[in-house]
Amino acid sequence: MKTLAELQAIREAMKDKVSLRSGNQGVRVVVGMATCGIAAGARPVLSTFVEEVSKQGLSDKVTVTQTGCIGICQYEPVVEVFDGDKEKVTYVKMNAEKAKRVVEEHLKGGNVVHEYTIGESKI
Repeated sequence: MKTLAELQAIREAMKDKVSLRSGNQGVRVVVGMATCGIAAGARPVLSTFVEEVSKQGLSDKVTVTQTGCIGICQYEPVVEVFDGDKEKVTYVKMNAEKAKRVVEEHLKGGNVVHEYTIGESKI
């Protein structure tokens, strides 16, 4: 960065990603980002959720955020999806490819990807 204009351009480019993490939309995606989650690969999972939600045009309905320890470290990276009055869905052993599928099928299509959930996971 050499000028104020360059800084402003970066700010504008990042505005959508930041707003995804701090909204009050109906669906909340929470990625466990404690030390155990980060060590297991949660950072690319979080980034993929943010990018895919934006890319799929779901920014007005979905908030992507992070939290500390969810408490099930052996299943990291862990992602929880809260959707209004529906029961929370907990996805385990996530990676970027699984995150893309969850955005497409669950967040966009409304169908839980059961094979990635804690109850179905063969771990």
